[in-house]
Amino acid sequence: MGTVDAATWQALGLVLTLLGLVASVVIWARRGPASGLRGVAWSLLPLAAGLTGVLRLGWEVTDAVVSWATRLVFSPVVWLGIVVAGASAACFFVSSLLRRRTKPAKKSLPSGKKAALPQKQTDPELAEIEDLLRKHGIS
Repeated sequence: MGTVDAATWQALGLVLTLLGLVASVVIWARRGPASGLRGVAWSLLPLAAGLTGVLRLGWEVTDAVVSWATRLVFSPVVWLGIVVAGASAACFFVSSLLRRRTKPAKKSLPSGKKAALPQKQTDPELAEIEDLLRKHGIS
């Protein structure tokens, strides 16, 4: 990868474009101008990618992903990192469960002020749901 220069990437884009254009002529003859013109559009993309450097960028990104995946599969350190990430996710999950179960502490009001009582729900279905929640300690 290090010995491949910009001209080589551009030549690769040109070769891929020429192959695509040949295929587009065949498609144009068999399926009509709409399909053939679509093939020409797709065929011009490798040349554009070679001229703009995107073809080389795509190669480098693919190479980096493959190297990372290889390290992932064969490196015990990476597997240890995955285990630590899983432990972190488990801690987040358990802490969220614990937050739901603990009831907030009642705040004491200064003397002379009374707390406003919450209004009772008049809907019997909501009252039934509240009872079920209280039974399970979720209210």
